[in-house]
Amino acid sequence: MPIHVLDKYYLGITALITVAYQLLFFAVAFTFKFDKLTDFAGGTNFVVLAVITIVLGTHDLETAVPRRQIVVTVFLSLWALRLAGFLLFRILRTGTDTRFDDKRNKFFPFLGFWVAQMVWVWTVSLPVTVLNSSSVISRAYINAHHFGTGRDIAGIILFGIGFLCEAIADAQRFRFREKSQKSDRLAFCHKGLFAWSRHPNYFGEILLQFGIFTIASSDTMYAGNNNARPPYAGAVYASIVGPILLTLLLFFVSGMSLSERPAAAKRYAAGGDTWDAYRAYLHRTSILIPLPPALYAPLPVWLKRTLLLEFPLYVFDPAKHEVPQRVQGEEEDGQGNDGNNSRESPSPSGSPDSQNLKGTASPITVTSSVPPKTADQNDRGPEGDNAEPASHRKQPHSSAPRRHDSF
Repeated sequence: MPIHVLDKYYLGITALITVAYQLLFFAVAFTFKFDKLTDFAGGTNFVVLAVITIVLGTHDLETAVPRRQIVVTVFLSLWALRLAGFLLFRILRTGTDTRFDDKRNKFFPFLGFWVAQMVWVWTVSLPVTVLNSSSVISRAYINAHHFGTGRDIAGIILFGIGFLCEAIADAQRFRFREKSQKSDRLAFCHKGLFAWSRHPNYFGEILLQFGIFTIASSDTMYAGNNNARPPYAGAVYASIVGPILLTLLLFFVSGMSLSERPAAAKRYAAGGDTWDAYRAYLHRTSILIPLPPALYAPLPVWLKRTLLLEFPLYVFDPAKHEVPQRVQGEEEDGQGNDGNNSRESPSPSGSPDSQNLKGTASPITVTSSVPPKTADQNDRGPEGDNAEPASHRKQPHSSAPRRHDSF
């Protein structure tokens, strides 16, 4: 029979495992001031939870392991291993993680990051955790919910597109940093996926996580012999909090909110062709959803600021926001201060956008000695006179795990 551990959906046991796993790596990182395992700990934690839950849920199962559980376990593990491997490779090349420069030697601030990482891992894993639990994998429902429904297929497509989009974007921007940004820190990636989206890696990560949830929720579609929903349907649907949390982190905590405005401010301070080129890039390129520049550029500002998700909090207005005094030679973290947690990942496991230096695009590498424009020369932000400048807001310094970022 399947094993019940603490509760019928494995929420307690996965929380305990996550806390113990992250505290183990925290002890190593804090004791030895060692940055190289931080994001690796976040990514591999997903795999640990997925494998343990499916093993517990199918223990002594007399029939074959349900395909749906196998698929979501493999998908989550595949995403997490790629992300963890990429971030480990990157930190081995760079040597240090600048996110922790102000907290590496401070116990509680440093611990705060790891606690946030615990919450991120446990919550984003929920669709797989619940689906793999003994209450879902039971003899009463195994034969009633065959894998291959329309929702299963839709979830597979979402995951496939998202996974490829995230992986390609990570590779492109990393190669871009290696080849181009060493000579010009204000160069930015504007080819490949970055010609259609300023954050294609975030778009991919959000898409694939909702794809996993779509597959998991397919198990609730059938009414059964008595024409009623299975008793675990509510728990499965509630697990949507995982991809929603990931999305909120990337939008408002550790992803675009920490990269968009600082990136524009640095290039505005450089002035001349540097700012003009970047301003044109902002005008023609969607912030998240990949769209052809020819389609996006002429759209009205109100549409970009609403349905297309370029909210005012991302917009740099030189009349209201702080402008750096010096940008040339300053360490630049990727597509404009981004680099995902994760990343971020939001994303989430550490791949922070402030660390996510990815991209294989032909950069614009103009070094200008033109002094910065004053606010009255360009007081309407990167969209020009049609822009709707955001209210004055300083960028928060978040300790949450950030995607490639970790999120």
